[in-house]
Amino acid sequence: MKRFLFLGIALLCPWFASAVEPTAPSAAFDWFEYTGRDAVFQAPLAPNTYQNPILAGFYPDPSVCRVGDDFYLVNSSFAFFPGVPIFHSRDLVQWRQIGHVLDRPGQLKLDGLGVSRGIFAPTIRFYHGKYYVITTLVDGGGNFFVTANNPAGPWSDPVWLPEIDGIDPSFFFDEDGKAYVINNGPPPGNKPLYSGHRAIWIQQFDIDTQKLVGPRKIIVNGGVNLAAKPVWIEGPHIFKRKNWYYLTCAEGGTGPEHSQVIFRSHSPMGPYTPWEKNPVITQRTLPPDRQNPVTCTGHADFLEGLDGTWWAVFLGCRPYQGDLYNTGRETFLLPVTWHDDWPTILDPKTVLPMRPQLPSFHARNSSGMSLTGNFTWRDQFDSRSLNPVWNLIRTPARPWWDFHLIPGSLVLEARAETLNGTGNPSFLGHRQQHAAFDASLKVHLPSNGASAGIAAFQNETHHFFLGLRRQGSGAEVFLERMASDKPGEPEQVAAASLPDGIESAVLKISGNGAKYSFSYDAGDEGWKTLKADEDGTILSTSVAGGFVGSHVGPYVRLDGKK
Repeated sequence: MKRFLFLGIALLCPWFASAVEPTAPSAAFDWFEYTGRDAVFQAPLAPNTYQNPILAGFYPDPSVCRVGDDFYLVNSSFAFFPGVPIFHSRDLVQWRQIGHVLDRPGQLKLDGLGVSRGIFAPTIRFYHGKYYVITTLVDGGGNFFVTANNPAGPWSDPVWLPEIDGIDPSFFFDEDGKAYVINNGPPPGNKPLYSGHRAIWIQQFDIDTQKLVGPRKIIVNGGVNLAAKPVWIEGPHIFKRKNWYYLTCAEGGTGPEHSQVIFRSHSPMGPYTPWEKNPVITQRTLPPDRQNPVTCTGHADFLEGLDGTWWAVFLGCRPYQGDLYNTGRETFLLPVTWHDDWPTILDPKTVLPMRPQLPSFHARNSSGMSLTGNFTWRDQFDSRSLNPVWNLIRTPARPWWDFHLIPGSLVLEARAETLNGTGNPSFLGHRQQHAAFDASLKVHLPSNGASAGIAAFQNETHHFFLGLRRQGSGAEVFLERMASDKPGEPEQVAAASLPDGIESAVLKISGNGAKYSFSYDAGDEGWKTLKADEDGTILSTSVAGGFVGSHVGPYVRLDGKK
């Protein structure tokens, strides 16, 4: 039995339950199952500890806010739709997805964008009964914000902020009723002194008119020490404690040199002084051969807990070797300690703890989906709409999925859009949340002229497709591989004929670090391996490029279109 139906989302967003044209070429799927089996998660948790990351897999750039006893968290979604997943918790440890902030096509146009473009670094805040999420649609319109009275939605249409030239905007609502927008932008005079030279800007925001007002001002030029040529100062957030305004930013880029730094001032407009003991978290100075390394830590957001303690959520990566990871950037949680009114997340010489002590206000009240540790997740496709776990590539012009044509099954329409294009293919992606995993599904032979199966997708130029198709009076199972620096056609690396009369099969992708294997069970002789030990590093960020993690899930396409 599938654990999470999310019927409320179907009622709020009936668009996600719309139907495929009955006469269109298509394929039916009976179920999908994902199992994670990372060694680092296998031992039981000790009493009063929690598991890092708190959101495993592609959940980058976390931002969090507290509203009374409740916490809400959002992540970047890049060119995946719906945009900006949003989660609820009462203890910062266990999270339940309550939907997406950008869940209507009219809110989010991603047509033609590369997978690593789109929505960058959203920030969530709450002020006077209203929720605000502000973000950047890179290559698609710039900076905007949306609002809601309920964090589960509906959220408003975007309000665009054309004055902002840059990315990573964040709101700060002060106790005196004034509001500000902080963001990454060009350096003074738009004249960088070196590659990666950026600045942090601030401008007042009029809550009533929903417009930026007054002068824009640079409050950080370059980073902590301009003379040292710091790169990619970004992800700024302001928060207040006692009489100090704290500005926290990521520095060093999103790779292994990533870090988080802190500044403070007696005014939100500055001037801001950097802490002499920066950074407040990084893992870049640690031995690369340490056990279970976490790298790339940074892009943090701070908040006060229910008991006056302080906490930070931030991104990190779990490589299976070197700088190779297919799971993308994940969300971690650690307590914040204070020294002379300066906050620290983790000493830069300390290995990030995977199982820290629970918050003192911890309460096991969350009953949501498994988002960390080892688990099995199964979708029986018996719902009225798509589970919010699923990601689409870019914004669909119309629904191409259906739960009504064949009750208890998901039907996907075969269309011309493909994984290696810049459109919206008939693909549903479940995040790869483990280095070691199995993902399987049962698929019926598609209509003549179509291929259907399971894909492992990183971006337009790096993916696998394990599929079925009809061949005359018979059928075959095949494997395609796409691994190129340029757009092109995938390469078929294996194929096998299926016995006569076979109308369905179970297909499976198994990952184990750098090795991926592809197998099938057509119901005649049990499991057969089509291809073993394929190079899975093509799905890593280091090889494929960009900022996203890999996904696995059902895929259907018209034949003749690779």
